[in-house]
Amino acid sequence: MNDKVKGPASYFPSIEKKYGQPVEHWLALIRERADDHRHMEIVAWLKSDHGLGHGHANALVAHELAQRKPG
Repeated sequence: MNDKVKGPASYFPSIEKKYGQPVEHWLALIRERADDHRHMEIVAWLKSDHGLGHGHANALVAHELAQRKPG
């Protein structure tokens, strides 16, 4: 069994270290916008309003939106 985290969640430790907030903080912000905004709109907002880098913002949004998909 491989315990290494893969996918968007692999960025989470780096995000917490760089921006000084737990990942849940960012995911909660994304959830507030997810119903009315598209993936890249949320990424752009995290970058412009919160100073996240593109890769970190994209990983957070991808992770949260994947959790919302049925199946």
